[in-house]
Amino acid sequence: MAGTCEVRCGGALKADIMTSNASFKKRIRARMAKTGERYGAARRVLIEQAASSGSRKRVWVTPPEQSGESVREHTGKGWDEWCDLIESWPEADQGHAAVAARVLAEFDVTGWWGQGITVGWERITGRRLVNQMADGTFTAAVSRTITIDADALRAMLYDDADRADLFGGMASEMRSRPGVKMPRIRLDVGTVGIAIEEKANGRATVTVSHEKLTEPADVDQWKPFWTEWLEALDDG
Repeated sequence: MAGTCEVRCGGALKADIMTSNASFKKRIRARMAKTGERYGAARRVLIEQAASSGSRKRVWVTPPEQSGESVREHTGKGWDEWCDLIESWPEADQGHAAVAARVLAEFDVTGWWGQGITVGWERITGRRLVNQMADGTFTAAVSRTITIDADALRAMLYDDADRADLFGGMASEMRSRPGVKMPRIRLDVGTVGIAIEEKANGRATVTVSHEKLTEPADVDQWKPFWTEWLEALDDG
């Protein structure tokens, strides 16, 4: 009985490996077109490649933001599978945009997940640090729901004198026209985007994104600053 179960379970496992990813057959056809191999031969090669890549333990430089369970649920692959696949592409040496474009072109994932997969691969492999953007700069982001008049806060951001009061006299320059979702303000260090989403009962979610910082230490400095800034704005 145990032997029979081993055979059946083993066969089921192999079938699951071959069919679990929605894109597997597409990958087989792509290989057939490229190499001239028959279906069975192309399938065996891809399965052997997957087994080989899975046998070595990958060391993650920085964990991705999305969990392994989440990325597999939404994309059909785990993080190590995505990393092995991307590193087999020539786009791996062509930058973030090239990798994200190929992910979106070849797999049935949303644009958000296409970007998330690419960023996750970059973080796991050390190509991108925590809070680092594709251009190499860093961003300190803080969000908080507070009690405040959303319209009044927007107006203050666009008024030079009021903005100087809001920022404690810190030099700033508004770089956006009225009406944009996240107006951007240039500071001596980087650029700050501030989005204000009005909520019920006189409250609003204010999101601060301090961009174009040059190093991780800048994030450590500015993130607490903006956290305290939002706390000071709260009238609740």
